Amino acid sequence: MLTISLLIVTVTVAAVFWLDRQTSAPIKKLLEWFPAILFAYVIPASITHLFDLDLASVQIHQWSKEFIIPLAILFVMSALSFRQLKIIGLRPVLLFVIGSLVIAILAPLLVLLSSLFSDQWTQLVLTEQYWKGLVPIVGGWIGGSTSQLVLKEVVECPEGLFLAILVLDNVLVNIWTILMFQMIKRSDQFNVFFGIEDQIQDFVPDEVDLGTSNRNSILMTSMICLLVMLATTFLVKAFLWKIVVLSVVGLLLGNFVRIWNHGLVLKAGGILIILIMAILGLKLNFGGFSLPLSIIGLVVIWLLLHYLFMMLTAKALKLHMAWVPIASMANLGGISTAPAVTAAYNEEWMPHAIVLAILSMVSGTTWGLLTIFLFRWMGG
Repeated sequence: MLTISLLIVTVTVAAVFWLDRQTSAPIKKLLEWFPAILFAYVIPASITHLFDLDLASVQIHQWSKEFIIPLAILFVMSALSFRQLKIIGLRPVLLFVIGSLVIAILAPLLVLLSSLFSDQWTQLVLTEQYWKGLVPIVGGWIGGSTSQLVLKEVVECPEGLFLAILVLDNVLVNIWTILMFQMIKRSDQFNVFFGIEDQIQDFVPDEVDLGTSNRNSILMTSMICLLVMLATTFLVKAFLWKIVVLSVVGLLLGNFVRIWNHGLVLKAGGILIILIMAILGLKLNFGGFSLPLSIIGLVVIWLLLHYLFMMLTAKALKLHMAWVPIASMANLGGISTAPAVTAAYNEEWMPHAIVLAILSMVSGTTWGLLTIFLFRWMGG
């Protein structure tokens, strides 16, 4: 299975790069609607679905978590300049926090509003305690699997309900990821519609200069990245702390090492993000809608309203609309998918997506505790 996985990932990455280089009008039109990087997600999923392959537990996923994702974080974060960070400011962080708040309070609020019209929904969610399955969704969306499991134990969610919610969560987040790729490609249209003129200048050249004068910079940057990765792999074991350490070290390297090649690390980071997406695609499952329609409907409305509130917040802040899908994926997707969605619009914004994703990882359990408090206040 490992050999098959490696073959699928290799073919997928090659296909993405081939598509990205095409200049024919039909392919360019397709890529305007369906970004090339999104094929890295759906090609492996399509292959596994077509041939009924279960590749969700092969070794390549562990390699991705232990080495590929951390290295991508180091590359991308070292491409971020303090000047760019200052220009963008705190508005994307504020947008992200509001998105997290909406996720945490919206499910209890929807149940409370529905009780004004019918007791049937209140009976299902509160009396029959289906709300205990909604709480791990908050942890899974904002914080990831660790927060999800912690909140499952805190709220004492029944095992059967938890497993059913996991299926629903997996399917909807996968679909949401695909939708966010579509939405970020339409950010400029939303800016025009809402009259937003927020623009961020590019700091890093799109092409890497391979001239003689730049070779020392490329060599030194590559060697330093390799040494940092080796040291971090041996000294830091916890995934979250590894991500935090590499983010900070990358930021310092990119801003204080004069010879640092920002174009190289940004390009390399983009390549690794495509590789990570291809590996994630091996887990993508198109099936699984076997839950009650009422629960599915609640979670779908929950997602859509989350996005609507974030769009209204971005409009109020006069913030570039590309930050809405970026912040949404930082909330719902995490450290892998948030920068991937961002790369479909502007690779230079990937470090900011990573910062938001880290905030999501460390705050998920806290937001879930707020959801628990609200449901229990309502009588759950």
